[in-house]
Amino acid sequence: MCWSRLIPLLLFSNAACALEGFMIGAGGEGDSDDGLSLAVVGGVGLTEDTWLSGAVARSEVDLVSGRKLETEYADIELDHYFDPIGVRVGAAYWGDSDVLTSNDWRASGYFRNDRVTLSLDYEFRDFEFIIPSTDFATSRQVLFDADGIGVSARIKTSKSTNLRLRGIKYDYSIPFRPVENADAARLLSVSRLSLINSLVDHRASLSLGIESGKTVWDIDLTTWEGAISGSRTKSLTVRFLVPLSQSTDIELGIGYDDSELYGDVTFFSLYLFFYGD
Repeated sequence: MCWSRLIPLLLFSNAACALEGFMIGAGGEGDSDDGLSLAVVGGVGLTEDTWLSGAVARSEVDLVSGRKLETEYADIELDHYFDPIGVRVGAAYWGDSDVLTSNDWRASGYFRNDRVTLSLDYEFRDFEFIIPSTDFATSRQVLFDADGIGVSARIKTSKSTNLRLRGIKYDYSIPFRPVENADAARLLSVSRLSLINSLVDHRASLSLGIESGKTVWDIDLTTWEGAISGSRTKSLTVRFLVPLSQSTDIELGIGYDDSELYGDVTFFSLYLFFYGD
């Protein structure tokens, strides 16, 4: 899975908990290459201005080598709003201990008013990468880290629409040689749910949110470049959130990836959210 997908769900849970309530969500995503991921997210308002969010997820992908790549993910985040500024801090773990793992630490400072939210984001990622053996080389372990600097913005463009922009660039502690690592990248990348897609050089996204009565449409365009392979991926996702009851929403999503590394992939998602006081 592209784990950045869960971050909007965590931020969404913060908004849901603005009145010291709570939210629990669960769902899954599958793609046309038989990749599958399941996730549980949640958030609770500790006070009117303080929110605690978390997520756990797991994905499975069948690699070209015949091995099943099983990835686990866990995330926790604390957000406090001082009005008009706020801070967010978070930590995450993700990976398959036999292939690639990362311990992530992130912090954001943001400004928010009724129309605009502007954020400066920092992320530190500590990796352990086991390059699989090939016909010409044995497996080896590589330890490295990365610093990510990003900016994001949310602009309320009308009463019923909003525009969101986000970009982040990573600086790795070791140089990657795409030609030498092409075989490793192909072994790990058969789907958008593959681990290697979290090793990015940079990522940028543009999203349009449209409210129509009690329903919400979200149209997202994202592009990223892989740090190891140097390949580019372009992704289009459309999500539709609709209430099932006063305290329950369902979100349906469909998307399409155009990747230089793993080709064209269609994916589907479904999440159920429950809210309480």
